[in-house]
Amino acid sequence: MELSLTATHRFGSQNHFSLPLEHNPQNHHHLCPIPISTKLKKLPNTTKTTLRVSAKKKSTIEGISDELNSIASLNLDFAPSRRQVREAFTHVHQQLDHFLFKTAPAGIITQEWYERNSRGLEIFCKSWMPEHGVAIKGALFFCHGYGSTCTFFFEGIARRIAASGFGVFAMDFPGFGLSEGLHGYIPSFDDLVDDAIEFYTKIKARPEVRDLPQFIFGQSMGGAIALKAHLKQPNDWDGVILVAPMCKISEGMLPSTTILKVLTFLSKMMPKAKLFPYKDLTALIIREPGKRKWAGYNVISYDDQTRLRTGMELLRATQDIESRLEKVSAPLLILHGAEDKVTDPLVSQYLYEKASSKDKTLKIYEGGYHGIMEGEPDERISAVHSDIISWLEFRCTR
Repeated sequence: MELSLTATHRFGSQNHFSLPLEHNPQNHHHLCPIPISTKLKKLPNTTKTTLRVSAKKKSTIEGISDELNSIASLNLDFAPSRRQVREAFTHVHQQLDHFLFKTAPAGIITQEWYERNSRGLEIFCKSWMPEHGVAIKGALFFCHGYGSTCTFFFEGIARRIAASGFGVFAMDFPGFGLSEGLHGYIPSFDDLVDDAIEFYTKIKARPEVRDLPQFIFGQSMGGAIALKAHLKQPNDWDGVILVAPMCKISEGMLPSTTILKVLTFLSKMMPKAKLFPYKDLTALIIREPGKRKWAGYNVISYDDQTRLRTGMELLRATQDIESRLEKVSAPLLILHGAEDKVTDPLVSQYLYEKASSKDKTLKIYEGGYHGIMEGEPDERISAVHSDIISWLEFRCTR
């Protein structure tokens, strides 16, 4: 059973359809690596508290060679090592026994490239276009979730959407995936929003998509980025698609109020330190147990304690969004799993009710976890993708 709410209003005149550089470890091989995590530990027989450095031990990935496991265990703080690891695993990903990889349509035209943004950071970019001869109906611009990337699972999602006649564009945000920046570090959430706007503004002007409907699409943290991009440019998008959006972090994911106050103070002193309480989210994101093992193959995802500044920026972003939900005005599709324990589906319901959009749809999937596009039973994954495509097609043809 699924809950689906839709409110549509047709306008007499419809919305327009016009559509500082990081340190390179290769240049500092003689230095000690950047700490993977930091913990406060009191040494015996002393009264001093010393900041100890320890790395989170990475789990061995079953079914691959020792050589690949050795590559996967590299320090991923900087982009060159993340790119090396991804390159080594590309052929492995193509052979995984997951619905997204097994059913990915052939013939899709893909392109990968890097470009330096106005903040001086080299950003990884990717596009998926329909095969030659297929008319493009619209353009979709993706914002990935926290710790994730625009490759791996999204590869299969993007290919299916592209096969339905849409151009799909994505980027890795600074500090994530293959883009430059300290891994998992968000010094300013608003900078991520500006990075998305800057990159996607360039893409939207391309001849092949500039006269087409253009939609921004965000998953989890990417949902918060998409919402803030829309709030900053309320008339620049023909629609907003949100999957399990991070409008508010579930209470069970947050530390106690007392600990949060301490972390807030420490975030000003050591913003890059990994001191937020760590939780393995795989079981909370992926509902089907058989699919959980494949999450470990997303070898460049950020899977460690949250850095202090990052945690505070995520909280501030959700608080800002929560206070401005009524200003959301674009055509809106919200998809959320009813049993999501990472981001709160009740807040998606609240967003649906508060948004001033005249065209808005909410779908709550019974039993669904956080990763409804990749971690559910195959038929549910297919249904979620179809819901997205159907929503896009209707708004591109009416």
